[in-house]
Amino acid sequence: MSSNHQSIVLIGAGNVATHLGNALHEAGCTIKMIYSRTQESAKELAESIGCPYTTDITSIDNDADIYIVSLKDSVLDSILPEIVKCNSKALYVHTAGSVSIDIWKGLTDRYGVLYPMQTFSKQRKVDFNNVHFFIEANSKQDTDLLIRTASLLSEHVFEASSEQRKYLHISAVFACNFTNHMYAICEHLLTSQGLPFSAMLPLIDETAEKVHHLSPVSAQTGPAQRDDHNIMNSHLDMLEEEPRISELYRLISEDIHKFATKGK
Repeated sequence: MSSNHQSIVLIGAGNVATHLGNALHEAGCTIKMIYSRTQESAKELAESIGCPYTTDITSIDNDADIYIVSLKDSVLDSILPEIVKCNSKALYVHTAGSVSIDIWKGLTDRYGVLYPMQTFSKQRKVDFNNVHFFIEANSKQDTDLLIRTASLLSEHVFEASSEQRKYLHISAVFACNFTNHMYAICEHLLTSQGLPFSAMLPLIDETAEKVHHLSPVSAQTGPAQRDDHNIMNSHLDMLEEEPRISELYRLISEDIHKFATKGK
């Protein structure tokens, strides 16, 4: 089978597996089967790709080139020893940002990591041309294979060690998960005053666009960056009945000011 038409079994049918499976299928790879413990999600993804599915781990197709495991980090230790029984000659990879490649050691001869650094929700289509992939494998041959496979989807494909990938993942938590939680707090405060969250969208968009052209520290504005205690104290007074949010405001404001004055 040619290198740009690998046969693949997807282990998992969640957000990452759904987007990755459909993208690889559209790129010409053969998705031979979907495995998931949940029949509904396995069936939904299999139908969108046009391949069989199973919820029985002992019935997974045993003739694929690559087995891509996209499951919760917490279940990998228990399920990987079963997955590698499918095909002793195949390449096995997981898609987790914070899990070391060493989780495969002693289980199989060929293994690696295929980490797409993006936020995935089933309701939102992802443009894989803009997704950065980070690759790791235990041999040069399989590193090259994963690079070729990921390159079917994106021009942004890089090698990264497990240690580097951990820092990518924690950075992504700050850039994505924590930022989105700030939006949730914003929506909560606005809703309490009968105001729409949509009023913030132009501000959110401009803030995100600025860091394409400026460093985050250079792009920072607001009372904490200016060290404007009058406004910050007024905001803290407004948050008196929201102690958790008030503490977040105080801590983040202090850190913004530290970054702004670093090196001065």
